[in-house]
Amino acid sequence: MKDAFLKYLSFEKRLSPHTITSYSNDLEQFLHFYKKYSFNDSIQKIDKRVIRSWIVELSLQDLSPKSINRKLATLKSFFKYLIKRCSIKLNPTSGINSLKTNQKIPEFIKEKDMMYLFDNLELEDSFKGIRDLLILELLYGTGIRISELINLKLSDVNFLKKEIKVLGKRNKERIIPLHNKSIEQIERFIQKKEELSIETTELICTEKGEKTYPMLVSRSVKKHLSSLINSKKYNPHLLRHTFATHILNKGGDLNSIKDLLGHKSLAATQIYTHNSIEKLKETFKKSHPRA
Repeated sequence: MKDAFLKYLSFEKRLSPHTITSYSNDLEQFLHFYKKYSFNDSIQKIDKRVIRSWIVELSLQDLSPKSINRKLATLKSFFKYLIKRCSIKLNPTSGINSLKTNQKIPEFIKEKDMMYLFDNLELEDSFKGIRDLLILELLYGTGIRISELINLKLSDVNFLKKEIKVLGKRNKERIIPLHNKSIEQIERFIQKKEELSIETTELICTEKGEKTYPMLVSRSVKKHLSSLINSKKYNPHLLRHTFATHILNKGGDLNSIKDLLGHKSLAATQIYTHNSIEKLKETFKKSHPRA
């Protein structure tokens, strides 16, 4: 079986040296386990029971679920390789799910800090200045993803209804309300494009009228957030987390936030309740007589 491991590693030449070392260590650990608990050295004899037993042993070694899942992913990749090579007929890792990992509470910007940001931003009345403010307004005002932002068209904006049509993951469309500040900034940017004779169907664009790109948006967000806000992260997704957290803190229900964010299920949206619960605890401590 060790020969099969070595052939597999040589086959995966596209991997970086660090990843190959990691894969090699994971496979060596599994080989050691299999020899220790089985009289066989045959790959064909490995079944789901063996894989699950290995996962249990790794858990007893106090490895984190994330580390165990990485090792399991290595094993799954190895057995897929064996299936392709017709070395085995059945994949013993098929149907074995990864362990649940603790979700990190998303970082967000406090409401007072966001208000301070928009009140104190000093942007020139230029194409780039107006565009930068529009980027911030839309990311925080709608909670859309960076990919959704750069794909917005002028035709997606309904000024009469004050809403915007967004094409999200899996090409699923959703409608998001726009507040007055966002509407004003969109109109201001359109006016600036007309002044410069920039003709484009894109809502956010470059000075040449071309579609903008993720790096441009990320640089813009980092530049303005880092100048006025103290945070560990300065990326567009931070504004998405901030959007969701602020709505939840103001009494918005989870289902509505799920629809606004374009999440497939409530499970992805529930991570924001952690921040909301912390706010409730603060309110409780300040308000309850016996707190």
